[in-house]
Amino acid sequence: MWALVESDNVTQVFTRPKGITVGEVNYPSNIFMLWTASELEALGIYEIVIDNTNLKDKEYYINTNQSFDFADGVVTASYGVATPKAIDDVTDEDGNVTRGLKYNHKQIINSQAGGILQDTDWMVVRAAEGGTPVPSDITTWRAAVRTKSNDMCTAIDGATDVDALAALYEYNDAEPPVRPLGEFPELGA
Repeated sequence: MWALVESDNVTQVFTRPKGITVGEVNYPSNIFMLWTASELEALGIYEIVIDNTNLKDKEYYINTNQSFDFADGVVTASYGVATPKAIDDVTDEDGNVTRGLKYNHKQIINSQAGGILQDTDWMVVRAAEGGTPVPSDITTWRAAVRTKSNDMCTAIDGATDVDALAALYEYNDAEPPVRPLGEFPELGA
């Protein structure tokens, strides 16, 4: 990314090369690739240095738009302070509910559990309709998947803030890596 600086202020930002007019002169887009940094700076075009210090994971935070600053011959793009997303459901004055992160994460866990169990659902249906019983290893594994799903949802409910929720998904340095939320059991493992 580049910025056009005029009178020590960023007046334009370019996310990709494009033809520009500086003063009364038109320049083609290829100057961004062919010219040196000092040649571009002579026109007032500076490569932007990105400062991600305040940038947070967009899964859990609402980041501000970047702001651009020119100082000491450097254009910096930086983010303001990120706002955590609502962890719990929020109901407005009209009774409309906006689902929070906990609800959404539990929905994902339950959907994953359902997807995992789906391949053996036919065995349960067959047994319920008077057919062949479900093998005990399948029954045990299906119960373990449901138990793990419930445990994961309980852990998500126990998260007190956005950072605690995010930490449930962070893998450690163990071999193999593990996360506090854990993993679903595998059939035959």
